Amino acid sequence: MKKVLIIHNKYREEGGEDLSVQNEIEFLKSEFIVKTLYFNNYINSKIKQSIYFILNKNLESKKILKKSLREFQPDVVYVHNTWFKASPEIFKVLSKNNINTIVKIHNFRYSCTQSFLLRKHLKNDENCSACGMEKKNTILFNKYFPDSYLKSIFVIRYSKKYLKILKSQNFKIAVLTKFHRQFLNELGIDNKKIYIFPNYLQDNTKIQKLKAKNYLVYAGRISKEKGIKELIESFLKVKNKNMVLKIIGNGPYFDELKALYSIEFIEFLGQLKNEEVHEVINNSTAVVTATKLFEGQPTLLCEASMFSVPSIFPSTGGIEEFFPQNYPLSFEQFNYEDLENKLKLLNNDESNKMIGRSNKHFLLEYLNKEKLISKFNLIINEK
Repeated sequence: MKKVLIIHNKYREEGGEDLSVQNEIEFLKSEFIVKTLYFNNYINSKIKQSIYFILNKNLESKKILKKSLREFQPDVVYVHNTWFKASPEIFKVLSKNNINTIVKIHNFRYSCTQSFLLRKHLKNDENCSACGMEKKNTILFNKYFPDSYLKSIFVIRYSKKYLKILKSQNFKIAVLTKFHRQFLNELGIDNKKIYIFPNYLQDNTKIQKLKAKNYLVYAGRISKEKGIKELIESFLKVKNKNMVLKIIGNGPYFDELKALYSIEFIEFLGQLKNEEVHEVINNSTAVVTATKLFEGQPTLLCEASMFSVPSIFPSTGGIEEFFPQNYPLSFEQFNYEDLENKLKLLNNDESNKMIGRSNKHFLLEYLNKEKLISKFNLIINEK
């Protein structure tokens, strides 16, 4: 069995990417000898961390990686997030040692943090489709982190170096969708070294519901770029058979929206455990999102499909790649009249069941374990 070293820098608050990495670790363990090298962004020495930020390299991470390579001697290193503790310095170690390396990219942050100027980030648009940042006439600086200029400067320096590494080094790059591969290609990265490798999702939906309950579900970050206000307004206009909209999650927009829509048909459930979220999804009529972003692999929608629950979503980024062709419940992004029309289609229970079953069949085939293992072996062995 080949040995795979997985490197991932965990986020301060566990999110979808952390869960996806953990799922993939368990998935790969069935066919490979897997060792994990986790970094976290806890700061135990502010002085030392400041030095590493200024240098744009973390010497401790470099030392830890060298030790892991000596002891484990992997056939391949599989790198996920490296911001910020892991740092781009680990790529120098991997390149110098001629290690077979795959870099998996889950989001578009590297693109949003390529410039110190906001106008270069947004180009001629009013907001960014990758991160949701809005155009503000009084701001010149590309303040990616709203709470910190300094942190924004550091992430821009980091991302410039990161993208340069992706372009110049002979690392293999894994992305979740064809859309993301094209996006990278347009940035000047050779298409031949970019592979589509979606996140594995285990079918653990053994509990079957008898009849869907009369509610819709949004689950995720509660922020403006997720289009939750527009979703609520569209939902209220439809007044669909006394349907309720359940909103799961937390974020900077939570308190404002909860105060604004303190009404019978909107329920704010806050943050729930994964098992609780799955139970709510399993018993729902459908899940829905009106995101304003590109998005990668839509965790909420994929989980809904595993429960044979239909999804309503905007045609953007690579979301449609996880659904059958000519999917009837996708809508034109930012066209909220179209969203309302799709919400009205949920009145047909038999149609909902048929769409849900079709979604599950498609996803089980698309994320088939044997196919993904074969694809991973192909990426490893490609010269």
